[in-house]
Amino acid sequence: MADHQQIFDQLCDHVRETAKLENINALLGWDERVMLPERGGAYRADQVTLLAGIIHDRNTDPQLGAWLEELTDSPLTEEPNSFTEATIRRIRSDYLKQVKLPKRLIEEFSHSRIIGQQTWVKARADNNFGTFEPILDKLISLSREMAEAIGYEGEQYDALLDFYEPEAKTAQVRQVLETLKSQLVPLVAEIKDSGRQPNLEILKRNFPIAAQEQFGKVAAAKIGFDFTSGRLDVTHHPFCSTSGPHDCRITTRYDEDFFPSAFFSILHEAGHGIYEQGLPEEWFGLPPGAAASLGVHESQSRLWENIVGRSYAFWSHFYPEVKKAFPAALGDVPMSDFHFAINEVTPSLIRVEADEATYNLHIIIRFELEQALLSGDLQVKDLPGAWNEKYTQQLGITPPNDADGCLQDVHWSAGLMGYFPTYSLGNIYSAQLMEQAHEDLGDLEGMFAAGEFAPLLGWLRENVHQAGQCYPGDKLVERVCGDPIDSAPLIRYLRAKLGPLYGIEH
Repeated sequence: MADHQQIFDQLCDHVRETAKLENINALLGWDERVMLPERGGAYRADQVTLLAGIIHDRNTDPQLGAWLEELTDSPLTEEPNSFTEATIRRIRSDYLKQVKLPKRLIEEFSHSRIIGQQTWVKARADNNFGTFEPILDKLISLSREMAEAIGYEGEQYDALLDFYEPEAKTAQVRQVLETLKSQLVPLVAEIKDSGRQPNLEILKRNFPIAAQEQFGKVAAAKIGFDFTSGRLDVTHHPFCSTSGPHDCRITTRYDEDFFPSAFFSILHEAGHGIYEQGLPEEWFGLPPGAAASLGVHESQSRLWENIVGRSYAFWSHFYPEVKKAFPAALGDVPMSDFHFAINEVTPSLIRVEADEATYNLHIIIRFELEQALLSGDLQVKDLPGAWNEKYTQQLGITPPNDADGCLQDVHWSAGLMGYFPTYSLGNIYSAQLMEQAHEDLGDLEGMFAAGEFAPLLGWLRENVHQAGQCYPGDKLVERVCGDPIDSAPLIRYLRAKLGPLYGIEH
């Protein structure tokens, strides 16, 4: 009779060792986007390619398959969604996917991703889509090849979406986003017709970068990001990266003449980092020590950035401090004017700076475009025109150039096809979770106004973070909130906040 516990321990040791290599890969990725000299990109691509091949060998090791064969349907899987059962189930799911991917494809994809990101940085700076087109075309071709190798029952896009939102299906996500769009469009129209507009000039004064960094760190620490296990740096496109159980790195980019750009980016990435820092440390490197999905990950960043960070209660606590940090810029600005300005709703070009009401329209555009790119219905050379057409139709604004159009995001340059819809799923999850937190905890606004963020953080730790990957993202949120994925709470939240500001029904 097999000793299932001993086999399980061997399985976990193997996967934890592989995770160390993946963490090294993450560190190389962080360095490439934050510290790497311009001419170091080609050799970094070679380093990452070598490491990706080694990781793939371990992920497809026949011994791993043999252990999983022994453990599947063993007594260790009898308790559904336990840490042990989830570990076996998730590792098996990943193994069955990885064994279908040729090592050659993994290595070529990893190499092309680094070249893609390096090329994208220069192409965006030069506003030159032509220099980016060949590598993007290659990355999409490789993504298509990966989807075909993995296989799918519904749509080709399903195979890639599963990397980021396990068990989600394109058709389901499409329906959720179409429903959300149908609710957002009239809300945005009502706001536009209200005739009210905040004074945005107050956000476009001079905000010294050193003071922005210091204030951003204070706010991030206050909401729960642990700087003894993390750090903040500067990059071209903000992100969060974890390289160890006590090594979580967040990044931002500063604009000395626009306060929201860096500050809300810091809150957003700190939200990601807080989730990473709240996962079960003793299970690091295994499914219970990893995020449920990118949609859930995004729910944490958007919750802290927007639902908390743009609330009147949040600034009731922080506004005296921000006025001290920027006396020349904000000394004469009432808090009500500042709060209205940071919650402005108007169609804009840049996704990461979009307001809450129009943000998901940016995501829907990308979701539609990358499906068309993957299927071949849209050729890469035609992407700039298709992008501009959708922005004109859906947001009523046309990008003046490709740098602020189809070159604005890093994701496609990194081969992250299937990633974008998780942002909107995250927005929906965040509103569902926040409604439940209000019900369970009571007067959260009063707590925020008093600078007390620990009760909400503790609630998220207990209900979301500590579950790791025991449940798929949508099932985890349903378990916490009692309802399946539903965009109604997000619309209720937006109308409750924006209604008084714009004088519309809420």
